[in-house]
Amino acid sequence: MNIVIYGTGGVGGYFGARLAQAGNNVTFIARGKHLEAIQKKGLQLKSTKGNYLVYPANATSTISGINNIDLILICVKTWQLNEVAKKIKPVLKESTLVISLLNGVENADVLCENLDKKHVLGGLCKVVSKVEDYGVINHVSYNPTIVFGELNNEKTERAIELEQIFLNAGITTKLASDIQKEIWTKFLFITTISAIGALTRATIGEMIDLEEIRKIMLQTAKEILTIANAKNINLPDNIIEKQFQVIENQPYNTTSSLQRDIMEGKPSELEAQNGTIVKMGKELGISTPVNTFIYHCLLPQENKARGLR
Repeated sequence: MNIVIYGTGGVGGYFGARLAQAGNNVTFIARGKHLEAIQKKGLQLKSTKGNYLVYPANATSTISGINNIDLILICVKTWQLNEVAKKIKPVLKESTLVISLLNGVENADVLCENLDKKHVLGGLCKVVSKVEDYGVINHVSYNPTIVFGELNNEKTERAIELEQIFLNAGITTKLASDIQKEIWTKFLFITTISAIGALTRATIGEMIDLEEIRKIMLQTAKEILTIANAKNINLPDNIIEKQFQVIENQPYNTTSSLQRDIMEGKPSELEAQNGTIVKMGKELGISTPVNTFIYHCLLPQENKARGLR
């Protein structure tokens, strides 16, 4: 399969390396010194599930010169998605599939606003990995997983074929029967831990250990569930209990990418996470005081990182 990984960070680097290892023709979109290192030395994956070096690695800074693409996995930051969608539109062939593996619940909507809906599948991933050095991806924890599905939840032939491609690459894969349920489940998990982690500058283990912080996380999750219910997302009644079990089972020193970005003074996915709950709450007439507090406490740092006042 001819696959483009748009964004070779922790997510794109991991899944792209595994897909290349399985024999697929993978092209990595990267930039700067990271791109230079990949072009010269290949893409090195460090993982508890086995190391691998993609060498030589097909890597470039732009998608415009790539032809006959079967699948594009978008693995940038959520705030970059609209721009990326515009860049990939000219290279799509009739059967090209596009899946966003980004955090957030509005990614498929953004893609469908820019691309013909026939190209777009819903998706998400579960993995804790990061760029350790230029050209080096370190898978830190979590069983790397891709969950995806048609936006109308049909088990189409193309979705079943893609499921097998991922499985053949050794990627834990779920072809969802309700992709919105899966996206919102991941969203509840990541939005409960990320921004509060940025505020406290603490790891997941440190936050869970403090009862008062744990209560704030619980209130954050309850507000997210209220919004999901108002939007008729089919989440189970015990979703918060289950997600807190997942949170508690994370390695003690785990931090989120949003948290790391804010702490490093970089633009983050704050708008796509807590900011989205605040926005939806206003649209639906639902109060979201905890998410609103967290969001606005971090907004000055986010604006500074983006060069905004």
